Amino acid sequence: MSVSMGVHAARKLIRFPYLGFHTYSLTCCTFSGVPWFRDVTTVDRTLAQLMRSAREEGFAILAYCFMPDHVHLLAEGTSATSDLPRFVARWKQTTGHAHRSETGAALWQGGFYDHVLRAEEDWQAIVRHLIANPIRAGLVMDVRDYAHWGSGVSTREQLIETLFDRPLIVERGL
Repeated sequence: MSVSMGVHAARKLIRFPYLGFHTYSLTCCTFSGVPWFRDVTTVDRTLAQLMRSAREEGFAILAYCFMPDHVHLLAEGTSATSDLPRFVARWKQTTGHAHRSETGAALWQGGFYDHVLRAEEDWQAIVRHLIANPIRAGLVMDVRDYAHWGSGVSTREQLIETLFDRPLIVERGL
């Protein structure tokens, strides 16, 4: 299922520094909507590099979900020097280069889509929405049946127990 977000990312906030202790909801799309993330090895390599880049650039990955042709993230800066554009560029450049070396094809669409969370926003609602994407896309009936979501700070079980009224049960209407 393709996300129709165009060729380039949405414009960034003009006066916002994208630096420091902020939380961001991000979407990064594959080049031309190719479903590269149906391949477990590609997901595993991309996820490992995501976690490495996040650690090195001062970000915590509160939640992620790899869909066939895009990735959703909830990332939080953990220091005053956490630089979102640098973090995403590092991750996408490293994974994109490795992918091109192996397949001869581009992995990523340029740029990314972001939303800077405000203090009053419910990050748990955003995580619920993020990890329920495979259900809404018709890929699974239960989030436990989809392997490509999780967190760099919590286990899947902890997320489900914390986020849903009925632990371990998520229905299509979420």
